[in-house]
Amino acid sequence: MNNADIAERLVTDHGVSKADAKKLVDAVFTAIGDAAAKGEEVSLNGFGKFKVKDSPAREGRNPATGAAITITASKKLAFTPAKAVKDKLNG
Repeated sequence: MNNADIAERLVTDHGVSKADAKKLVDAVFTAIGDAAAKGEEVSLNGFGKFKVKDSPAREGRNPATGAAITITASKKLAFTPAKAVKDKLNG
């Protein structure tokens, strides 16, 4: 399922126009991305939480040469599903 599929679902389930549905889907994902960029947690009741996690700098190896390299610290977006979603997945 992709953004267009979600927008199409809004059209069939809620009777909004395709253009409005696409704008709504894009707005939701933009809002989630903007909040994550600020380091905020996004909690969607009954669905799950998006959290920003820090990944510290660490030593690694260049697979081509075997030389040691330093992998810089970064931030990752993690998703934790809600119990209702876990229950749907596991029957």
